[in-house]
Amino acid sequence: MTSIASVILDVADPTAAQRFYTATFGLDKQIRLRASHASTSGFRGFTLALTVSQPATVDSLIGTALDAGATSLKPAAKSLWGYGGVVQVPDGTIWKIATSAKKDSGPATRQIDEIVLLLGVANVAASKRFYVERGLAVAKSFGRRYVEFVAGSSPVKLALYRRRALAKDVGVAPDGTGSHRLTIGGDGGHFTDPDGFAWEASSLATAK
Repeated sequence: MTSIASVILDVADPTAAQRFYTATFGLDKQIRLRASHASTSGFRGFTLALTVSQPATVDSLIGTALDAGATSLKPAAKSLWGYGGVVQVPDGTIWKIATSAKKDSGPATRQIDEIVLLLGVANVAASKRFYVERGLAVAKSFGRRYVEFVAGSSPVKLALYRRRALAKDVGVAPDGTGSHRLTIGGDGGHFTDPDGFAWEASSLATAK
């Protein structure tokens, strides 16, 4: 089964970005950084999501990110599905931090239960077929709206969402041009999906 070893973000200053991610989210090997000044504007077509156990942890992670220079796109709040908020970090990447719990079960922690890469795609059904043909197994599928793939031993789970719906969910306009500023490292080899998201060869062993 094709697995994601890491998410590679193109950033202007890898040293500063690494310092931010280590200090705010405690991420190291799962998020790799690559120096790039590729032109990009507006919505880059993807978001990264951190799933945690309770609202206090959401608030803690978002608060640390804001203190380190992130911008709030959606303040943390309760919803039908739980509790969460959205920030855009200094390198331009959009992060959603959320929990399905609506009440705290204990003191806030810094523990992240799951990292999810959400790709905004033009045609969910077509992109689902594309990835299934490349060895990803479907975990959840809601028609032409949302697909989530089995993570297995991967540190990052992949999911597909309609581009406009994803942009609305994180509080930005759906339009964007230029580079995605994203490469997905995995054991499926080098390829580019129907929406221009590039994959490159990377093993789980090198991500640990």
